[in-house]
Formats: sequence, structure tokens, C-alpha cells
Amino acid sequence: METVTSPPLLLRNRPFTFLFAARAISVLGNGFARVALAFAVLGLPGATPTELSVVLACQALPQLLFVLLGGVIADRTSRSGLMIVADVIGLLAYGAMAVVLLTGQATIPVLAALAVVSGISLPLFLPALSGVVPEIVPTERLQQANALLQTAVGLSLVLGFGLSGLVVSLVGAGWAIALNAVSFLVSAVLVWAMRLPPQTRVTATSGWVDLRDGWREFSSRQWLWVVVLQQTVTVAAIVAVTGVLGPLAAEDGLGGAPAWSVIVACHSLGLLAGSTVARRLRPRRPLVTALLLSFVFPIPMVLLGIVAPVWLTALSMFACGVAGSFFGVLWMTTVQREVPAESLSRVSSYDLFGQLTLAPLTLLFIGPLAQSFGYGAVLVWCGVLMLLSSLGALLSPQVRGLRAG
Repeated sequence: METVTSPPLLLRNRPFTFLFAARAISVLGNGFARVALAFAVLGLPGATPTELSVVLACQALPQLLFVLLGGVIADRTSRSGLMIVADVIGLLAYGAMAVVLLTGQATIPVLAALAVVSGISLPLFLPALSGVVPEIVPTERLQQANALLQTAVGLSLVLGFGLSGLVVSLVGAGWAIALNAVSFLVSAVLVWAMRLPPQTRVTATSGWVDLRDGWREFSSRQWLWVVVLQQTVTVAAIVAVTGVLGPLAAEDGLGGAPAWSVIVACHSLGLLAGSTVARRLRPRRPLVTALLLSFVFPIPMVLLGIVAPVWLTALSMFACGVAGSFFGVLWMTTVQREVPAESLSRVSSYDLFGQLTLAPLTLLFIGPLAQSFGYGAVLVWCGVLMLLSSLGALLSPQVRGLRAG
């Protein structure tokens, strides 16, 4: 494993500095919204875990449906322009959601409909983001750039999660979601300020041909689709916990929104610490390292399932954040180095599509499962499935053999 220093020149790079700030502001708002939306739904008269599952599934479904389209568009047009469009969609959706909550007009159908619109933003933004980074950062600095972006994510989530419980408790979920709407506006302005030269990629092929070519690039790399399958299970378990099971455990035996915001804030602190490590260490076998780190992920699920003390669950979430941050940096850097630039957004969209495949169904059924079997048992099973998926991915020869560039 090599030790490297984080080059200060990255933050002197004007486009990267604006991108760093845009991610920090946008994720800060999302930290508020992720906690606020769950407790906004649970705070409606007669709301049940099943209804929370429905609202979150409505948000997750368009993420799955639009992510491949986002990859095709990003490889054919201006990636920074597409990021601005995505931010505007998020601004409108969360702005409307804040209005109905603050005026007392919120109902489950209304929140579900707005959740559908808000879910379109992410699958347009992320494939474009994955392609923008190599456009503005030299190849030898990609891991450091991804680690710095992960630092922005971790720091913003610490503030967002840490303050969201307080804001929800004091003034209600509507104001927390309103702050998220403002964050999309600021992010759009910062992406525009990057002033990247036009990157329009005019091709004679149709979108379907582009999609097929992207699939060929994706499926021809065993290491790529094996880890995406592992991430499919991991992401499904994580959205079940963060969206439904965790808030249920907090509401039932840990003290409600303030306790849950402390737990998720500790996870974000771990993300921040992990990104610092990722800036300095370069494993020779990045995918093996990443998968070994993922063995930490099931621990907080088991602790939540047995209603362990808040401090112990928060500590395990910190460790989970460290592992998850390093995992994410190693994974994104490997994909950016190994996949041709002209196909990068489409391959990233297949990556995201695989990760999100089970999320809508998970969110739709996890509430009823928790009601039928108890959230504790479901949490433990989520942890077991995550562990088995990581062990399975390590069986791939390409995963074990791939070395850092």
C-alpha cells in the first residue's frame, strides 16, 4: 500500500473548487431533508411505517428509471449543464414539499407525488458528476480529487444530520426541507460558475445504440459487475435502515429524532475521517481492500436491532462511515481509471442502476415486514445479507487481481 500526500493544487483549480463547494452545499441540504422527510411523514395524523415506505419508494423509483437515461445524456451533451438541470428539478420539488408542509396541506399522496419529482434529480446529476471529475482533474490526482469530494460530503452530512434533529424538534420538518431546496439553488449557481468549455458530443447513433454500447463496456468487465451486484444488496439494506428501520428503532426505544440525528451524524463524521485516510493511502489491490472494509457495515444494523445504547450504535456508525468513505473513493477512482472517458457516464449509470435496482422494492416492503416480524429481526437479517454479498464478491478472480494504476 502506497502513502501519498493530498496535492494542494487541486483546491487552486477553479472548476474543481466550485465543484467541491457545490457538492458540500447540496449534500448539506440533503442531510436536512433525509431526516426531516422521514419524521414529516411519521408526524402526519395516523401515519404508519407502511406509508413512510410508500413515500420513500416513490422517491427511489424514478432514481432507478431515469439513471440510464442520465448516463446517455451525460455522454452526449454538456455534463455540467445536465448537473444544473438536475439541481433545478431538486429545487422545485423540495421547494413545493416545504410549502405544503409549512402551510399544513401535506398528505401522504401529495408528499408521494413530490417525492417522485425529487427522485429525478439524483439520476441526472450523478452520472454527469462521475464524468466531469476526469475532465477537470489529471488522472494521477483522481483518487485525491475523489477523496476531497468525499470530504465535502462527509463534512456536510455531519452538519446536516447533526442540526436536522434540532431543527425538526424546534421548528418542524418543513423548514429543514426548505433549507434543502435552497441548497439546490446554490449548487446550480456554483456549477454554472465552473464555466467549463462546451463538451457537446454529437454522434450519429441513437440513444438506444449508446445504451447498448455502454452495456458492452459494463458487462465486459467482471470486476465491475460483480462489485455492482454486491452494492445492489448493500444499498438495499442501507436504504431500508436509513429510510425506515432506523427511524423506527429511534422512535420506539432510543428517543426519537434527536437520537437518530446523533447516530447518523456520527456516520457522517466517519465519512469525513475516511476521506482523510483515502487521500493518503493507495492500496495496491483497491477492490479487495474496499470489500474487506465492507465487513464493518452490518455491525450498526445488529446493534440497532437489539436496541443497544445510543453511544454504542453511534460509535459503530462512525466506523461504518470510515469504511464506506474509503470504499467509495477506491471504487470511483478505479472506475474512472479503467473505463474509457467517452463511455464513463453510461458505465456509471449502469453502476448506479445496479445499486438502485432493489431500493424501491425494499422501501415499499420493508415497512410491512417490520410490522409483521419486528424491526429488530429485519435489521439483523439486513446485516447478514450484506456480509454474504461481500464474501461472494471476493470469490471473483478479477476483483482479487485488479491492481491500482
